[in-house]
Order: sequence, then C-alpha cells, then structure tokens
Amino acid sequence: MSVLDSVDAATNLAKNNELQLLVFRVSESKDSAYYAINVFKTREVVESKNHFLTQIPSAHPMLEGTIVLRELQIPILNLPLWLGITLSKDEIKKSNILICDFNGVIIGLRIMSAYRVIKKNWSEMHAPNSYRVGDDNVVINDTRLDDGSLCLVLDYEKLLADVVPQAMVNVHESPINLQDLNIPDKLIKGTVLVAEDSKTAQTHLMQIFKNANIDMKMFNNGKLLVDYLNSLEEDVYSVPAIITDIEMPEMSGFTVVKILKANPNTRHIPIIVNSSMTGQNNKREAEKLGADGFIDKTKSHNIIPLIIEAMHETGNI
Repeated sequence: MSVLDSVDAATNLAKNNELQLLVFRVSESKDSAYYAINVFKTREVVESKNHFLTQIPSAHPMLEGTIVLRELQIPILNLPLWLGITLSKDEIKKSNILICDFNGVIIGLRIMSAYRVIKKNWSEMHAPNSYRVGDDNVVINDTRLDDGSLCLVLDYEKLLADVVPQAMVNVHESPINLQDLNIPDKLIKGTVLVAEDSKTAQTHLMQIFKNANIDMKMFNNGKLLVDYLNSLEEDVYSVPAIITDIEMPEMSGFTVVKILKANPNTRHIPIIVNSSMTGQNNKREAEKLGADGFIDKTKSHNIIPLIIEAMHETGNI
C-alpha cells in the first residue's frame, strides 16, 4: 500500500479544523529536513527512474523538463534546487516525483522519498514571523512530528509563481470592465477583509483590489480575521464582504465560514472562498457550511464581480 492510500475525505477533516499532510524529504542527508504538502494537492508518487525526462530548451533553471504519465505531459520542478540543495547523480537516480494538482494545473515535484501521511489540527500549524522576513522566504508554516522533529510546509504558490507563472492568476486580466459594474456604496466605502497566509497570494489579491480601487485588510490566518471581526462589535455591519483561503495555520477557511455563519452578528456578511484546492468536495463543503461563493486562485481576477454578486444575493448592500 502506498503512502497516499491512507488519505481520508477532505470533507470529514474540514468539520474538525483538521488537515492531512504528506511528509517527505528532498535528500538522503541525515540532516535533511522534513517537508510537507496538503495531501489534497497531491495525486501520486512515482519513481523518477521509470520515466523519461524530456528537457525544455531555454527553460527556467528549476524546470527540469517534462515526463509523460498516462498520456499527460507533466512539467517537473526541481524542488531541492529551489531549497538550495543540489542532489548527487546517485540521489537523482533514487529520487521520486510527487505529482501534484495546483488549481487544476498538474505539476511534478522532485523529492527523495515520501515519509508518511499525518493528520493535524490547524491550531497545531504555526507561522513564525521569522519565515516572513524578506521576499525570498519559502516556508509558510511548520508543525511537529510525533518524535518532535520539525516539519516545514512550503509556500508552493511562490514556487509556481517563480517557475511556472502561467499557473498563477494574471492580476492585470479583467474579464469585465469594472466601470460597467454596479458597485454597491457599501463596497466603495467599506473594507473587504481577507484571510490568506501565502505571501505570493497576498500580493496578487492586493494588486487586484488596488486595480479596482477598493479597500481591503489582510490577515495572515483565519483566526486573526475572526478575532478582528469580534472586536468590531456594532461596526461589523459596515464590512461588505470576506475572502478566505482554505489552508491556513491556526484556523482553516472552512472553520472561518462555519464560525461566522453561525454567529447572528456576522452571518449576513458574504464570504468568498478563494483556494487552490478546487476539488468538488471542497466546493460542496464550502457551500454546505454557508459560503456565498467559491473561486480558484487562477481566476482571482474575477473576484470583484463575484463579491458584488454575493452582496446582492445576501442583501448586504
């Protein structure tokens, strides 16, 4: 049985503010760190020796080339190199490829070995400020394994933005002329609250709101956003809308939706889930918990029209 065979359904985890992580290593060194990725962004792990790598001329240094898997051409990203690690020829032969799905874009990450799948509560995921210093940080949060070992969760959206930018949202693209939209006064005068832990995704969203000339306030996780809302008291009725990612330390986006929609003081605020986990299970769970919209991160340029639509549907105008 492979490491990924033990994965539970996403919807069961969401109800308990939990997630499952695939833990892996990127080299054979005894000092090699443990890294992790949400299992719902993964498809399978294959041995690299069994797949011919076709190189791409003039490609990004971290884009090794492509392999063909079940008639699908998949770009392979050199994750160790992105982390400043150079694999030996022997390690490359022994390495594996982790096939991932980001926003419907299938990518292969070179890793050394898959270690195990672990279940964590989002409250056990931490985002130390030291990881957020500068633009070159690659770690988004961390947790501890059962033996106390540190396990680092990487900012995979930054990796994609660095190496495969076409897999990310085009912040300058606008399917609708915003001047033609009937923007509610509450949105023009108010401030949209956003919970997002990826610095790359934060930058994209801030640019989208700047382009639309609409104010927004960013929070690094869902708990910070909920705590801020609770501090507003009567002023909470001035909030036009909320945007939340699903994967965040301290409190997941699903839990944000669940808490705010259960609270009579905040249930009127439309909530848009903005996520790279675009599977039908996640969309159904978001809707079931009361979210008023769901958009994947490659289409975030559509988020302003979606907010306006949700505001009208909920009567929060």
